[in-house]
Amino acid sequence: MPDLSSYQHIYFVGIGGIGMSALARYFRSRNVKVSGYDLTRTKLTDALSEAGCNIHYDENVSLIPDDIDLVVYTPAIPNDHKELSFLKRENKVVILKRSQVLGLLSEEKECIAVAGTHGKTSTSAVVAHLLHEAGLSPTAFVGGIMKNYNSNYIEGSSNWIIAEADEFDRSFLHLYPRILIIQSLDADHLDIYKDYQSLINAYERLTEQVKPKGYIILQNGLIDKFSDTWREKMKSQQINIIEFESQFGPKINKVEVKDHRFVFDLQLFDHYYADIPCEMPGLHNVKNKASAIVACLKTGLSIEDLLKGIVSFKGIKRRFEKVFDNGKCVLIDDYAHHPTELKAAISTARKLYPNRKITGIFQPHLYSRTQDFYREFAHELDQLDELILLPIYPARELPIEGVSSSMILDIMKNNNGYLLEVQYLIPKLHDISPDVLLTLGASDIDKYHDEIIQVLNK
Repeated sequence: MPDLSSYQHIYFVGIGGIGMSALARYFRSRNVKVSGYDLTRTKLTDALSEAGCNIHYDENVSLIPDDIDLVVYTPAIPNDHKELSFLKRENKVVILKRSQVLGLLSEEKECIAVAGTHGKTSTSAVVAHLLHEAGLSPTAFVGGIMKNYNSNYIEGSSNWIIAEADEFDRSFLHLYPRILIIQSLDADHLDIYKDYQSLINAYERLTEQVKPKGYIILQNGLIDKFSDTWREKMKSQQINIIEFESQFGPKINKVEVKDHRFVFDLQLFDHYYADIPCEMPGLHNVKNKASAIVACLKTGLSIEDLLKGIVSFKGIKRRFEKVFDNGKCVLIDDYAHHPTELKAAISTARKLYPNRKITGIFQPHLYSRTQDFYREFAHELDQLDELILLPIYPARELPIEGVSSSMILDIMKNNNGYLLEVQYLIPKLHDISPDVLLTLGASDIDKYHDEIIQVLNK
């Protein structure tokens, strides 16, 4: 097993990614020399440069430093990438995936990992904040920008780390957590898993890597997804299973909206806590916060230790983030890129803004996901009053013949839908005068917010 403390100069291929940049900050904070490549300059890469990282944006082998002794890359980097191909071909330095590095850290430290098709970033951010505010000083790698810290990374001094357990590319199978939270088990990444049962099998393998006498926290109903054989393995490994809404498990009660804010009651074993605030609205975020509280209690803290963090958490950018509100128009941004996430975002907007027109701008993420879920996307987007649909954001993928955003619009029942190229987005918004506007998707749609706000504020 590689000793991460032995490396003196680490090179990140794709250093600007949300997960990669957090790892880069981790090593830089330990006075390790950090360099890297990324396709585009962003706020994240600028922050890394300010922290002393040497970053370039030209895919050029000659720009790779000569003295590197470890290369870290992300699966988002294509196989034919010039720099990564060169480094693999030369075979002169150790090359690890980002998930392998996180896995090594999880083995040597006490790790709280957050898994699930949805809720990973929101839940891990709450865990990180609660532990930080309680004085436990965790190190956290979060897949979004936490508003309290304006960062996706928290530097800590204790042995606790928080990490997202990403099912893409089976990355989470490198993790060895002490506490594992599983928030959801919907089908996704079927380009990787081929079928739903293969996805569940991978999650079972992840749970088997929880350290003996550790904890698995499951949302209601998820335990039924696993096999009887799995239950026996958990028992033999002395893994403690905590299931929400089960006979002896924690229970979420009385979820309400007060002054455009969600609050809920939580039954925790033999204690009852009322009116817990949830900064990020929606029942799904209530569940995320409840799971985070339970996980933090299993570190040895009390609910009283967590109260400061429970009240002061501000949320995460791009997770039902209210970007603009002038009293007449509202702009909310959400990373929703799966049908279940769309359902949660749209239904939450309905609860917060009843009797108002809800318009959505949705950019599907990945050709493969659109191919797998276009019918489900159409069903959820039908719940909007009005839709602007943009072309598919390809991210790491090449086009798939016959797959496009029109597959969604063609089967929708809502007649107030428009399929537009991005350059026609702002003129269309001038025409339709939105009331409550949602920007939805895991693309870079948020880069148009300044122009959108100008339309809303006219």
